Amino acid sequence: MNKTRLYLALLVLLASCSTPERYYLTEGAIFHTTAHIKYLYHRDLGEEIYARLDSFDLSLNPFNPQSIIYKVNHNEPVEVDDWFITVFNKAQEISALTGGAYDITCAPLISLWGFGTDHLGEPTVHAIDSIRAFVGYRKVRLDGRRVVKADPRVQLNASSLAKGYAVDLIAELLESQGIADYVVEIGGEVRAHGVNPKGDEWRIGISKPPDDTTGTTQEQMEVVSLHNTSIATSGNYRNYYVRDGKKVAHTINPLTGYPAQTDLLSVSIFYPDCLTADAVATACMVIGSDSAQVLISRFQGMTNINYSTTSPD
Repeated sequence: MNKTRLYLALLVLLASCSTPERYYLTEGAIFHTTAHIKYLYHRDLGEEIYARLDSFDLSLNPFNPQSIIYKVNHNEPVEVDDWFITVFNKAQEISALTGGAYDITCAPLISLWGFGTDHLGEPTVHAIDSIRAFVGYRKVRLDGRRVVKADPRVQLNASSLAKGYAVDLIAELLESQGIADYVVEIGGEVRAHGVNPKGDEWRIGISKPPDDTTGTTQEQMEVVSLHNTSIATSGNYRNYYVRDGKKVAHTINPLTGYPAQTDLLSVSIFYPDCLTADAVATACMVIGSDSAQVLISRFQGMTNINYSTTSPD
């Protein structure tokens, strides 16, 4: 490094040291939901955060025609990036642990039941069985950076864990800058480290879901502290519609083709990385409380809060 470059580097270092730290709040949108990031630092990192979220959107947003996953779903020639590979491998891991009850190839079934579309008609048995013929995590694999499908109709939807991974990526960005006190929230999935502006552990509210058909019961909140960990919540009490007086929830069981019917109303998973927590929370909603505890036990240090149709844990 010559003297001029050394001088400029010292100026930048001195400027950063002389700027007092404070908590910054960066807000934005990704995957048709909101993001809120608060962190203690000497400057605003909003531009860098937005750039990473935009790049992530181009990898795993299934509704963005420019994204990798969109091109995969439409059988366009494309090489996947490291983010796609990480999410895909995690999804396959959870699929194997649940015998396929968790499966990101469930996308066509989700659409058939009217989630993410304007169609709310009741699917026929024939339509469900026809789609189930090309749903299954064993029907897709990676060959290097290429996605190989057993059937071209296979489609992927990583929304059940992509938000959690986006949380991890922003947390990693903050930590790469030496930031020790932060909270990252994207679409309800959260990762926190250090302390909040009051010097206390970060605290968030978890909705206690109403156990009623119409969903009109007033929700209550349970406040929990986060100490250098993540929390991801999955539930059937918000994203649903009512047909003939009954709820049709968005969590679809890929093994049956029908909305999952279990004793769980919601599950919150605590784990160091939000990617795993997000996927496991969704899987638990499909397999029910007893099998959920078996799944959770496979991950050292993972804990949970369940709300069921009987009594919360």
